[in-house]
Amino acid sequence: MPFTLEYTLDISRKNREIFKGFLKTISLKDLNKIPAGFNNNIIWNIAHVIATQQVLVYILSGVKPRVSSEFIEMYRKGTKPERDISQEELVEICELLSITIDHTATDYVAGVFNEFKEYTVSTGSTLSNVDDALAFNNFHEGIHLGSVLALRHAIGLV
Repeated sequence: MPFTLEYTLDISRKNREIFKGFLKTISLKDLNKIPAGFNNNIIWNIAHVIATQQVLVYILSGVKPRVSSEFIEMYRKGTKPERDISQEELVEICELLSITIDHTATDYVAGVFNEFKEYTVSTGSTLSNVDDALAFNNFHEGIHLGSVLALRHAIGLV
């Protein structure tokens, strides 16, 4: 089955709208809460999907990411929350959920993803091109949606 950019990014946008809904309906205090048995929180999971998408799509393609290197370093694989997120950072994360997907669509159509450094993800799948990265990214975001749902339950919001 051939890759379809429109379909893949439509799923990405739907995932991101779900994440935005959490950011808009859960208090900042609860977004920052790390319940017993967990090593991260809701806001970290949501920011992590933004950082990971930038690594998978932009960095592996040799293209400058659309978010700061500091943002990527704070939320990339292997990190955990080091401090509570401020209201200003929450607003930025909420905005980045949409604009990073919009930028990706624009950049893809403009043909900026010409090269790709093959990468094997932790599940054992090998990403060979940007299309693989975009498809895998939706799987990755689904995993973190599950984490957010579990965290909501663990802090007593469900």
